Amino acid sequence: MAGEFQGKVVVVSGGSRGIGRAIAAAFAKEGAQTVLASSDASKLDAAAKELGKAGGPAPFTVAGDLRTLAGCEALFKQVNEKFKRCDVLVNNAGATRAGNFADLPDDAWLDGYALKMFGAVRLTRLFWPLIKAQEGSVVYIGGGAARTPDSDFLIGASVNAAMAAFSKGLSRMGMRDNVTVNIIHPGATVTERTETLLKQRSEASGKSVEELRTAMLTKSGIRRMGEPEEIAALAVFLCSKNGRHIQGTAIAVDGGQTPGSY
Repeated sequence: MAGEFQGKVVVVSGGSRGIGRAIAAAFAKEGAQTVLASSDASKLDAAAKELGKAGGPAPFTVAGDLRTLAGCEALFKQVNEKFKRCDVLVNNAGATRAGNFADLPDDAWLDGYALKMFGAVRLTRLFWPLIKAQEGSVVYIGGGAARTPDSDFLIGASVNAAMAAFSKGLSRMGMRDNVTVNIIHPGATVTERTETLLKQRSEASGKSVEELRTAMLTKSGIRRMGEPEEIAALAVFLCSKNGRHIQGTAIAVDGGQTPGSY
């Protein structure tokens, strides 16, 4: 796939760190013009500098609040005005809170859906005509909790499940418009986000972060946590020529952590 994305524009929401940054880096190595979107301008600048070391086009960054329609529209406007195309949209932004169900207020639920679900819906709707024109791809980054919900992560589990259902339905329109649509469900992955969730679960359960980390690995049977680059490699493949026949699929990258038959 060397150079396959040369001249193509890849938009990654939540692209300033973790899985999003790894995905942007993987596309950049394939020659893509990446667009990194996030709410934190300083982290976007740091990510852009890091990606720039790999060569290829300098990443274009857009700081804004993707929890709002205005923020999503601003991102689309800047990309459309500068590049007038979008070949790949990776909906990765989202940070839902963990904790005891009874202690999670309405604001936590509304915030969780606003960014990860509604942000993805809005960006997809805005960018779809550009992606359709290039016969491109849309990838959603969900999470294993969509298939294996946990009582102390109900916001994330329900949001990821909703996103999975949305992507499945959208894939039918993708078949009509020649746009591939898929979702990736990462398992426990080495990111700042995972550390934040462990701390939130620690506060809810009274157990230490290390106790929870050890228990998670033991319970699931996985040998180690995943790396962001492993999710990134799949994202690039799904959007490549070799991945064009993969449509409407949810793929776990979790070392076998997710039980079940699908």
